[in-house]
Amino acid sequence: MRIVFLAPSLARRIPDGPAVFVASGLAREVLLALTGPNNYDHGAPAHSRASRSRLLRVLVDELRETQEQPLHLPEPQDDRLRSIARMLSERPSDNGSLTELGKTIGASSRTLSRLLRSELGMTFYEWRTQLRIYHALVLLADGHDTTQTAYACGWSNPSSFIAAFTNIIGATPGRYRASRQSAVHGA
Repeated sequence: MRIVFLAPSLARRIPDGPAVFVASGLAREVLLALTGPNNYDHGAPAHSRASRSRLLRVLVDELRETQEQPLHLPEPQDDRLRSIARMLSERPSDNGSLTELGKTIGASSRTLSRLLRSELGMTFYEWRTQLRIYHALVLLADGHDTTQTAYACGWSNPSSFIAAFTNIIGATPGRYRASRQSAVHGA
């Protein structure tokens, strides 16, 4: 997942709420260009302001041409997986293993692993990490700092949280929060 903030004039051209799109090849490359590590180093930006503006217009044009996808964390259909999903959504900091969680609902880790793969196409670790990042985005948007968010979402230390967050979101939690604050304040 990559996050890009748009000026109001461009944002009016796409849905006004959270939305998910399947990125075309061009949109993917534009996103990568806009969210690469050089874009967060204000001393040496990757693109000039004019170039960045053109790339954002191309991105919006590409998004307008694609079909919006449903926005949600993959939710399992199997009752056993749904029980685990509910437990972890209520307590994202729970570090119980799949075996431990399975015991509480009466299923083996092997069965749960197979169900996760078949229903969601991912491992338990991948799914739980996405669930935790989803919760982290909410906490950061509410103004929580990186350390509070890391512990609230189940990471044993802020460094491992920052690494996981950056890997999935494409920016550190601090940069994500700062870019949200500047977008909100019109900077």
